Amino acid sequence: MAAELNSDSTNNLSIIVERNPSDSRLAELGIKSWPKWGCPPGKFPLKFDARETCYLLKGKVRAYTKGSSEYVEFGAGDLVIIPKGLSCTWDVTVSVDKHYQFDSSSSTST
Repeated sequence: MAAELNSDSTNNLSIIVERNPSDSRLAELGIKSWPKWGCPPGKFPLKFDARETCYLLKGKVRAYTKGSSEYVEFGAGDLVIIPKGLSCTWDVTVSVDKHYQFDSSSSTST
């Protein structure tokens, strides 16, 4: 089951969360070979200059789209796709450890 959050701005970017993807799906994506990133609890403003796909090994996040009080919540065991161009604030309530991959060669500030 996928949950989406559409921002009400003109760009209509949405975060897609795939809950508990199968082991075969994770293997197909090659998740274990992706780099890892982690952060402690806190609030982190992020701007995604490239589309990011990430798989959370642990943690819990509420991602608030810039200029909106709506959020999408995801955590350990979730596969998350964040669109290029999205600005949001990650409200991390439980320390995050994730594998991630960018779909573009451009750098980003995650």
